[in-house]
Amino acid sequence: MSIRMNNQDSVQIRPATLNDAPAIAQIYNSEIAGSTTTLDMVERTLDDQVAWISEHGGIYPAVVCELDGVVVGFGALSPFRNRPGYSGTVEDSVYVAAGTRRGGVGLAILNELIRLASSHGFHSILALIGGGGEPSIRLHLKAGFRQVGVLEQIGRKHGKWVDVTVMELLV
Repeated sequence: MSIRMNNQDSVQIRPATLNDAPAIAQIYNSEIAGSTTTLDMVERTLDDQVAWISEHGGIYPAVVCELDGVVVGFGALSPFRNRPGYSGTVEDSVYVAAGTRRGGVGLAILNELIRLASSHGFHSILALIGGGGEPSIRLHLKAGFRQVGVLEQIGRKHGKWVDVTVMELLV
């Protein structure tokens, strides 16, 4: 999908490929090291990232956003839980490279994930946003999600307890 954002050249949202593994790992690893938006604590190796991309296909896709041929963000749909009763629900993930935030990349990725979730017949999308994720909360609100709860002090990272905000969109 090609779109135009903020009077910039067109950007491309497309399915992630194994060739995107280094760029995705770089974006994600910067969040692991420097934030509590993800509670992962071990940076992904290239092999880890290739395996992650390989697991995200079919009804649980991963997408990337390219700006001038450079991957500047990625997102994915993942199963929420493995019990059959949760099969109508997915969890989204959206990450944008630090230098391209607040330009519409995250919203373009999230809108594509919403479109894909709907086309695959899912009923609800959840976002679990770690502490310090206020920009991600605003992004999800802009896309139509509503906050349905906060899991207080559910995780620990960088020596402090972290809340996780739960957001939901019915599609």
